[in-house]
Formats: sequence, structure tokens, C-alpha cells
Amino acid sequence: MKDFYKIYLVSDSTGETLDRIFLAIKAQFPNFLYTTKQYSFVRTEHQIENILEECKKEEDVIILYTIVDTKLAKFLTNKCEHLNLPCFGILGNLIMNFSKLLNQRATHQPSGQHALDDKYYNRIEAIQFTMSHDDGKMTSDIEKSDIVLLGISRTSKTPTSIYLANRGYKTSNIALVKNINLPKQLIENNNACIVGLVVDPDRLLDVRKNRMVSLKEKQSSTYINIETIREEIDFSKKLFKKYKWPVIDVTRKSVEETAASVIKIYEILKNKNV
Repeated sequence: MKDFYKIYLVSDSTGETLDRIFLAIKAQFPNFLYTTKQYSFVRTEHQIENILEECKKEEDVIILYTIVDTKLAKFLTNKCEHLNLPCFGILGNLIMNFSKLLNQRATHQPSGQHALDDKYYNRIEAIQFTMSHDDGKMTSDIEKSDIVLLGISRTSKTPTSIYLANRGYKTSNIALVKNINLPKQLIENNNACIVGLVVDPDRLLDVRKNRMVSLKEKQSSTYINIETIREEIDFSKKLFKKYKWPVIDVTRKSVEETAASVIKIYEILKNKNV
């Protein structure tokens, strides 16, 4: 088995789709050692030739690409075959199969998913809303939120909110603190998608310690006290149970997994209220 690979990610757009797919692939191979080089907005044969010139200088190269222009994609694969370079297209067969199934010709337009349409502007609005409603900054119009995340400090509220905003959901998040009342609008809004986030106390202790080190702050005896943390988590669980709010344990979840769980809860509630 070869020890180290050079992965070339070649895209005719931003490369976001390709990057996500590669992350999913590499997660299946724990002993996969690699470095990546990313090339975005590759739309000419000249650009491809320059990339392949770089590849010639390396060993153990693998090329992954998302190029919707069939002629340009064929140019790349032919060149790689001549150079004996492993080269894999991510979208080609999928687009072709969809074309057959739908009985429609694909536009083969690069960056087609980034069209400046209503969905795009709604997503921008969701991001702006979410940033201004981070960590309880604004609660006067919390009823305009699609989703509200609640949890004690360092339970991934902000990164999950930002991820949800990028998916188009207006998201507010509020830190729970004992003896500080929740916004009245939150309690009275029975139709809101309110989700509680909890975490394992030991895991939270590690996260908080690392946070304080990164900020170069002096250690707070209560903030990183395991008994205090257990009390905080118990307080939040009782609050969620009192108001019958769904709860997600984020201990072993990535932000993407937590967001997916939140969206599932949101869709269930939305369908229930229709």
C-alpha cells in the first residue's frame, strides 16, 4: 500500500461540492494519508494543461473533478489516461443518468447551483438575521425565527446556527444561565421550532478548558468546575422537559449532524402545523 497521496481537486466552479464529496470519501479510509491541491473555476484546456504539468512533478497523484462541460471533462480524462494518472469525475455519470431519466438535456452550465435567485437572497437574509440574533443579542423579534437553539455555554449553538443559516433557516440562539429568565416571547410562542442542546459534562469540561487556553484567559473556578457544569446541564434538561422542547445531545455529533437533526425536527413540526 502506498503511504502518501497527492489529491488534486479540480472544479469548474467554487469547488465546494467536490470538497464535501472528498471529505465523505476520506472518512471511509482512516489510514489514508494525503495532501490536497484545489483548483477552482477551471474552464479552459490551457488551465487543465497547466495543472497536469504540476502533476507530472509529483508521485502518487489522484485527480478528482467536477466539470460539467462534457468536452472539457473528456479533454481532462484523455490527458490523464495518456499520463497514466488516476482521474475520477464526480458528477458526470450522475448528470447523464438524470438527463436520461428526466428526458431532458442538461445545461452543462458551471456554477449553476449558485444562481442569484430568490433562494439565494433568502439565504443571505437568513445569514444576516442569524448573525444579529447570535447568543441572545436580539430577542424582541424572536418570533420571526424559523429555529431557536437553547443551551448552556459551549454547546455548539453558534456554529450550528451559522450552518443552519447557510441552509436558509433564520436561526436565533440563546445561552441558558441559571436565575436569568428566558425571553417572554419565547415562552409564549408555541409554534416556534425550539430545540435544546445538551452535552456530556466531561466533554464540555474539555471544550471549556480549551476555549480558555485559546483566549489566553485566566481559569475561572466555576466555568471549568465539573460539579458546576453538571448542575448547569441538569438545569437545562429540566427546563427543556418543563416546556416539552425536543433535545439533541451534541456530544458525539458534528455541527453538520446536529444541524441535520434540527432540520428534521423543524420539518416534523412544520408538517404538524399545516
